Amino acid sequence: MFGYILRRLAVAIPTLLLLIVFSFILMHAAPGGPFTRDREIPAQVLANLEAKYGLDDPLWKQILDYVWGIIRHFDFGPSFVYPDRSVNEIIAAGFPVTLTYGLLSFVLAVGVGVALGAAAAIRQNSWLDYLAVGISIGAQVLPNFVMAPILVLLFTLTLGWLPGGGWSFNNPDYWIMPVIALGTSYMASIARITRSSMLEVLSSNHIRTARAKGLPERRVIWKHAMKPALLPVISYLGPAFVSMITGSVVIDMYFSTGGIGKSFVDSALNRDYAVMMGVTILVGALTILFSLVVDIMYAWIDPKIRY
Repeated sequence: MFGYILRRLAVAIPTLLLLIVFSFILMHAAPGGPFTRDREIPAQVLANLEAKYGLDDPLWKQILDYVWGIIRHFDFGPSFVYPDRSVNEIIAAGFPVTLTYGLLSFVLAVGVGVALGAAAAIRQNSWLDYLAVGISIGAQVLPNFVMAPILVLLFTLTLGWLPGGGWSFNNPDYWIMPVIALGTSYMASIARITRSSMLEVLSSNHIRTARAKGLPERRVIWKHAMKPALLPVISYLGPAFVSMITGSVVIDMYFSTGGIGKSFVDSALNRDYAVMMGVTILVGALTILFSLVVDIMYAWIDPKIRY
């Protein structure tokens, strides 16, 4: 297992470097720049700004300086639009918020989704199966950009139970609606995957053998069926987890959470190269990390994968 992890890490590091290089090239290849606005900037002022931020250097030198700054100081540089703030400060301000409601959404999606899917498969064609499938379909057809205004309309404007916006780490009332809005669609996908996978496993030969030996049904489910049934679910959880913990623009916009999703969109609209690169590297690194975690979990569940 240790050698398997080392091989995966050996692939992850050059992958992240390639992501940085290609992202840097693509952003600088697009027309315009961070100092291009509706009003035309005098040529001398524009030249001074580009010289201050190193944008007048050759592209290869900009890439090398940027990568070296990350390796040496873990510094993503200053923001081009907000000169008094660095990219590290912008990420440090928004990422804890998205990490909080993203983790809670992940726990909600996995806990409820796996339970619904497994219950529907075990009690196939019963009222519990129909109820679980109905909940999953209902959650699937209500994505977060539909769920968010419905929650605000119901719990804030109609009932007055929850605050309609803002964020507080000390008050869980601010967490409930962002978590529900973000987690429901993922919960539905996890439930559908779990149900189909569990049905396939329950009809396999080793389950019939376990039942023929007289093992209790609870032991058959938890010891022999659940583990292989979770393999397709685990493959989905890697990118889903990254999507949830790196924030959602819809959640940040509707609930004014101050998360990193809105910062990423604002940086794209303002051509703030540094912030775009910082968030892109963060998302890429998390994607690579949790892809590695998923591979390790696969290898733990199914030893054949290690070889």
